[in-house]
Amino acid sequence: MSAQPHHREQRKINPSMGATLGDGSPNDNDRIEIGPTPLAFSEWAAAGLTLPDLAAMREYRWQRLTRHVVERDYGGLLVFDPLNIRYATDSTNMQLWNTHNPFRAVLLCADGYMVIWDYKNSPFLSEFNPLVREQRSGADLFYFDRGDKVDIAADAFSNEVRQLIEAHGGGNKRLAVDKIMLHGLRALEAQGFEVMPGEELTEKCRSVKGPDEILAMRCAAHACESAVTKMEHFARDNIPAGGITEDDVWAVLHAENIKRGGEWIETRLLSSGPRTNPWFQECGQRVIQNNEIISFDTDLIGSYGICVDMSRSWWIGDTAPPVAMVEAMRHAHEHIMTNMEMLKPGVNIEDLTRNSHVLRPEYQKLKYGCLMHGVGLCDEWPLVTYPDQLVNGAFDYELEAGMVLCVEALVSPENGNFSIKLEDQVLVTDDGFENLNRYPYDERLMGTVTA
Repeated sequence: MSAQPHHREQRKINPSMGATLGDGSPNDNDRIEIGPTPLAFSEWAAAGLTLPDLAAMREYRWQRLTRHVVERDYGGLLVFDPLNIRYATDSTNMQLWNTHNPFRAVLLCADGYMVIWDYKNSPFLSEFNPLVREQRSGADLFYFDRGDKVDIAADAFSNEVRQLIEAHGGGNKRLAVDKIMLHGLRALEAQGFEVMPGEELTEKCRSVKGPDEILAMRCAAHACESAVTKMEHFARDNIPAGGITEDDVWAVLHAENIKRGGEWIETRLLSSGPRTNPWFQECGQRVIQNNEIISFDTDLIGSYGICVDMSRSWWIGDTAPPVAMVEAMRHAHEHIMTNMEMLKPGVNIEDLTRNSHVLRPEYQKLKYGCLMHGVGLCDEWPLVTYPDQLVNGAFDYELEAGMVLCVEALVSPENGNFSIKLEDQVLVTDDGFENLNRYPYDERLMGTVTA
C-alpha cells in the first residue's frame, strides 16, 4: 500500500515543483489568482515554449502606464474598463458582468501609487499583486445598484479620488478617465478635475507589448490553436453523419479554451454554408450539411487574459469544393500574405492603408471592416482601414517593435452563398514581422489537395 501524500503536496498544482510554477505564480491548488491549467502547462512544455515571468509582466505594464501619465502631465489615470483594469492590476472579477454593470475602478497616480475599488465583498482578488497598494469599494455608480441616490455615491467616490491625487499626483487636477458613468463624470468635475481622454492613453500604452507579454501571447496562441484543433476534429468527424449544428461545433472551442485556463469568447462568429454570406451572422441552430463551408473568427480571450484573434475557413465533406470557392480562398490568402509583408518598425499606419493589396471588384462591397487591427487583451488600437474608409490624420503614427496586429481578409462575393474568412496575428519585430499563428489553411480550399 502506497504512502498517503503529505497534505502540502496535495495542495500544490504541480507536486513536482516548488513554491512557484514556471511563470512565477504560486504553486497552490487553492490559490485565488486564476491562470493556466495543468493541461496548458503540459502542452506548452511539449511545444518547447518559454513561459512569461508574470511579476515582470505586471511591472512592465505598471511602469509603462505611469510613464504615459507623467508624459502627458496628468495627475493620474482613472479606469473603469475591465480590460484596462486587467492591464493595470492583472486581476479579474466577473469580467463580462462588469462590462455592463461597472463596479470596479483603478486609479494610478503620477507617482505610481495604485488603488483599486472592487466589489465590496471581494477586495482580496487583487491582493496577490503588490503593485496594487490599496483595495477599496464604492466605484459602483450605475442606477440598478444605487437607484435615485447615485449622486451621493458619486460625490463620495470623487472625493476619495481628489484626496489620492492630492497625496500622490501632486495635486494635478488633469485626470485621464476612460469610461465613466454620467454622475461620476459630473462629480469629478465638481471636485475641480479637468477630465482628459483616458482611452487615448491606455490604447497607446497597451499597443506595445513587453517581452513577457509576448511570451504570454505565444502561450495563449498555442492554447487557442490546440482548442481550434479539437473543434476541427469534431467538425470533420461528426458533420458528415448529420445532425450537428453550428452551436455544437462552436461549443467545442468554448470548452477547450476553458480547459486551458482561457476566459471567454467575445463574439459568436461561426457560420456555415450560405449563412457565411453576408458575414457577421451569429452562430446558431443551423444543422451543417455534408460538403459545406464553415468560416469562423475566434475572438478568444485565452490564457493569461490574452486575446487570440484568428480566422479560418474549412471545407467539410467528401467532395471537392467549388472552383469559385477555391479561387476566393487563394485570393484571401494572397491578401493577408501581401499585406503582412508591409509590417516593420517605422512604417506609417496610414501608409499601410494606401499601399495595401487590392481585392477584386466583386469582393469590394462585402469586404471586412478593416485591413488590420491591434490586439493584446482584446482587439485594440490601432485600426488600419481600407483606402475608401481612410480618415486622414486619424491614425497618423508609426509602427513600433512589440506591436501586434491582426491581418484580416473577408472575401465574400456580392449575392454569393459563401464567405472566406482568414486572419493571422502578427508581431512587429525589430527588423520586420513574425506570424504568431501556426494553424494551417484548409488544403482543399487552397486547392493544394483535391481528394
